[in-house]
Amino acid sequence: MAGMASLLTILLAATSVYAALDVDLDSANSIQSAAKVVAKNLLSYYHGDEPGQIPGILPGPPDSGRGPYYWWEGGALWGTMVDYWHYTNDTTYNAITTQALVFQSENSYQPRNWTGSMGNDDKGFWAMSAMLAAEVGFPDPPPDQPQWLALAQGVFNQLAGGWETTYCAGGLRWQAVWANNGIDYKNTIPTAILFNLGARLARYTGNETYAMWAEKSWDWLVGVGYVDDEFNVYDGAHYQNNCTEINKAQFSYNAATLIEGLAYMHSFTSSESTTTPNKWQAPLTSLTNRTLTFFFPEGIIIERPCELPTTVGCNTDQLSFKGYMHRWLATSTQLAPFLAPTILAALRSSTAGAVKACTAEGTCGFRWTTGEYDGSTGAGQQMSALAALVSLLVGGEGVGKPLTGVTGGTSVGDPGAGNGHVAVVGELAPVTTGDRAGAGVVTAVLCLSLVAGVVWMAMDETVPVMKRGKGKE
Repeated sequence: MAGMASLLTILLAATSVYAALDVDLDSANSIQSAAKVVAKNLLSYYHGDEPGQIPGILPGPPDSGRGPYYWWEGGALWGTMVDYWHYTNDTTYNAITTQALVFQSENSYQPRNWTGSMGNDDKGFWAMSAMLAAEVGFPDPPPDQPQWLALAQGVFNQLAGGWETTYCAGGLRWQAVWANNGIDYKNTIPTAILFNLGARLARYTGNETYAMWAEKSWDWLVGVGYVDDEFNVYDGAHYQNNCTEINKAQFSYNAATLIEGLAYMHSFTSSESTTTPNKWQAPLTSLTNRTLTFFFPEGIIIERPCELPTTVGCNTDQLSFKGYMHRWLATSTQLAPFLAPTILAALRSSTAGAVKACTAEGTCGFRWTTGEYDGSTGAGQQMSALAALVSLLVGGEGVGKPLTGVTGGTSVGDPGAGNGHVAVVGELAPVTTGDRAGAGVVTAVLCLSLVAGVVWMAMDETVPVMKRGKGKE
C-alpha cells in the first residue's frame, strides 16, 4: 500500500506539472487571466529592475557568461509588454517597461556599450517597440525624457542614412558597425524594418517622405529577389556577388515585419471615399496567404528553417520569432480588415497549440504542434506564448486600431532625431527639424566611407544556415 501511495503521488505530481494551461479561447476574461500568468513567468527572466542590474536587457550577451540573450531581444520583450498592456489593460509592468525603453535609448537606440554586437535590425526592434508605444497610447515618459515617436524617428533616420547603392543597388547591411561579423551581408530584416517604420511613421505623422522611403525599401526587396514572385521571403545575400547568391532560408520574422508594414501602407494610402483597391492590397494579400501556407501548414505556426519534424535546431534568437508573427498579424487585421477572417482563424488555431505547450503554471515550451509541453524554456518561448494569447484579444472591447497624430496619439516627435549616432559607413546630412512635435521633412544623404578588408565567412548552406537570422554566431 505504501508503494502504491508513493506511485500515486508521483503520478499526480507529473500530471500537475505537465497539465496544459487552463484557458477558454472564447472568453476574453479567461485569455487575460492566462496571459497574466504567462507574463509573470516571462518577467522572471528579467532582472534589470533589480539593484546593480542594467535596465532594459535580458541576461547576456552570450560571450559575457551572464546569459544567452543579445541586446536586441530586450527591445522585443518590451514591445511584447506594451502589447500586453494594450490588450489586457494590466498596468503591472508599465513602470519597468517605460524604464527599459528609455534607459536603452542612447543615440537613438545605439548605446555605445552594445556596439560590439549591434545590427541595424537590433536597434530597429527597439524602435518598433517605441513606435508601438506611440500608436497604442502607452503612457508617455516625463517631458525631460526621450519620447516614443522621437525615438522611432531617430532610428528611422539612422537606417535611412545607411542606405547605399554601391553594392546591390541599395538596401541595408545587416550590421551597424563596420568591424562586426556580417558587415558584408545585406539581408532582409534591416530593410524590412526600415520599410515597417517608414510605413508607420507615414501613417502616424501624415508625412509622405516616410512613405517614399517605405516604397523604396519594398521595391528593393522585390527587385533584388529577397521577396520572390511567389511571395516567399528569403534571408539575404553577401554583397560580393551583388546579392545574387541568395540565402533562401525563410524565417517567420522577416515575413511578419513585411506584412505589418504592408498593412500600414495599405491603411495610409486608402481612401474612405472609394472601394478601389490601392497598390498595396495585392502584395499584402499575396504575402499574407503565402505566409500562412508556409508557416502554418497544419494551422499552428512552426519556425520552418530550424524547427524540424524530429529535432529543433533554433538558436536563442529564433526561439522568439513566433510571437512577432502573432502580434504583427493581429495588428494587420485592424489596418486591413478584409484579411481578418483568414488571419484570425490562423491565430486562433495556432494559439490553441501554444496553450497546450504550456504547463498549468504558465511555463511555455517552443514546439506548439505536439499537444504538450516540450521542456524547452526561455524568454523567447514565454514571449511567443504571451503574444499568441493577447493577440486573440484584437478587436475586442477597448482595443482600437493604431493611433495617429490626429486620432488621439500624444507622443511628441523630433524629425531630426538620430544625428548623434556612431558613424558606420556614412553620416547623415543635417535634416530640417521644423516643428519638433510635428512631422518635418525627413532627408537622409549617405556619404560613403567603406573600410576594406572586412570579410565575413559565408555560412554553409545546409546545417549552419539554420543559425542565420538574428543569431550572431
